Amino acid sequence: MRVLVTGAGRAIGAATVRLLAERGHDVVATARDPSLLDGLPAVRRLALDVRDRASVGAALEAAGAVDAVVNNAALNARGPLEAVPLDVVRDVFDTNVFGPLALVQSLAPAWRDRGSGVFVNISSIQGRVATPLEGAYSASKHALEAISDALHYELGHFGVRTVVIQPGYIAPGMKPGSRHPGPDDYGDLWVQWEGTDDRVTGPGGRPGPDVVAEAVARAIEDPDCPRRLRVGADAELVLGARDQLDDPAFEAAMRSVLGMTW
Repeated sequence: MRVLVTGAGRAIGAATVRLLAERGHDVVATARDPSLLDGLPAVRRLALDVRDRASVGAALEAAGAVDAVVNNAALNARGPLEAVPLDVVRDVFDTNVFGPLALVQSLAPAWRDRGSGVFVNISSIQGRVATPLEGAYSASKHALEAISDALHYELGHFGVRTVVIQPGYIAPGMKPGSRHPGPDDYGDLWVQWEGTDDRVTGPGGRPGPDVVAEAVARAIEDPDCPRRLRVGADAELVLGARDQLDDPAFEAAMRSVLGMTW
């Protein structure tokens, strides 16, 4: 299959390119800065800014006909929501939500006609469980999951699959986004929230991005794979608890695990 991967310059995106190429797929690696793609085993290395519709069109034309898209490009912004500028929130949504949707809208007509195609949307544990100081990112991933569900019902009828990957904390982590500390009143929250990943990933720490790449490969290759794939012990733990507990019980459990008194 020919697979286009967005945000392929590092971490999950780069690992996905390498694994898919090893498994015999023709991979089109894309990033805002194509110099980050040097050395990746891709049949094409292309500039792509998913926020720019012209860039999306140019990349798809250069890529040729593709069979699957991995919507991995993402942006984070940290801070209490009252302090994160709206233009920053819009940029997060432009990258994490409207960017994937632009690729969907560009490819869906041809994929409908031929009756096949796979959209693999890289969400997050935060696509189900919102966290403090990362509300903009969490909201964007919630939106991506909702869009993915709608696409499942709309495009699945035509043989086009949509799969959501839900990683927990993955090394080396996302590229740092903008930080907006907000009022001093939030100082204790920043202190308590730092290091929470260590409390949910356990003594082994964060797994590397290859585990996410494996899930992506399954999503592309296995027509019977579930619509959602959880990746990482922390994702299994947190999302499993979210499935079983009501809001007060889940909040109490997470506060206890994270040691949060805020």
